[in-house]
Amino acid sequence: MTESLVQTLTDPSFLLALLVSIAVFATIFTVVPVGGGDALKTRMKAVALEREELRAKQRARLAAEAERRRRGGLRREDRSRMRAVVDRLDLRRALADESTIALLRTAGYRGQSPLTRFLFFRLVLPLVGLALSVFYIFVMGGLGGQPLMIRIFACVLASYAGFYLPVLYISNQATKRKKSIQLAWPDALDLLLICVESGVSVEQGFRRVADEIGTQSVALAEEFVLTNAELSFLQERKQAYENLAARTGLESVKSVSQALIQAERYGTAVSQALRVLADESREARMNAAEKKAAALPPKLTVPMIVFFLPVLFAIILGPAAIQLSKDGLFGN
Repeated sequence: MTESLVQTLTDPSFLLALLVSIAVFATIFTVVPVGGGDALKTRMKAVALEREELRAKQRARLAAEAERRRRGGLRREDRSRMRAVVDRLDLRRALADESTIALLRTAGYRGQSPLTRFLFFRLVLPLVGLALSVFYIFVMGGLGGQPLMIRIFACVLASYAGFYLPVLYISNQATKRKKSIQLAWPDALDLLLICVESGVSVEQGFRRVADEIGTQSVALAEEFVLTNAELSFLQERKQAYENLAARTGLESVKSVSQALIQAERYGTAVSQALRVLADESREARMNAAEKKAAALPPKLTVPMIVFFLPVLFAIILGPAAIQLSKDGLFGN
């Protein structure tokens, strides 16, 4: 038996197979990590990559701010001229009130610069409209067949339209912004609820939700970032929540703000209130969709009568009319 074992071990084919097996095992051991690798090194590598990504984003943001500041320097002189005209004519007292400032804030325009531009255009656009209408009517001969009073009335109407054109534009922007916030608000509440229940503070929750909800609603993400900043530097956190409700102008946002204020004042749980309000917001959005769907059949009645029924009658009666014409029943 010993001789057979020695003969087997000294067999060249066995030695060759053994060496090949050892080489294959060493290759696999070298290439493929055993035991899942070093978790600490993997984690540190991921952190390093994330840090480099954050640095790249920060450099890009600083470069964008520098470019915007450089471009803004070219327009600073124009803004100063607008401000000088507005201050000289005291347009803030004549044309602006709290409702105007609230409308600008709801449309996403905050600060004194948007208010100055708004008042300046309300002053300039009526003059532009009047000049264009006078040139068209009295120089180019527009409305030539109309009496003089009608042409003067058209000029006054053009000037009046120029005066209210900025208000219409701001109202349209505010409506679009409120609609965008209203559509994304239930999802934002769900994300905020998840953050709060996971132990994240309300400030960090607003920040995390702003990062996630920005793809769905830029306006809501902007409001959350601004609220997070106000929670950091305002003396009363209540003021930050009230400002959020005032800027959006939505009842659902106002309800959440009141719940957060009550939680701050009495120390109650925020998660339960957020869960109830998120369910209510989602149900309100579903009810609005059902209401639009229910109003669709009456709206389609007139288009069906005007457009669909004549075509349907033509398709049904057309072949019969052609056949009767061929038979000569209609006469020649």
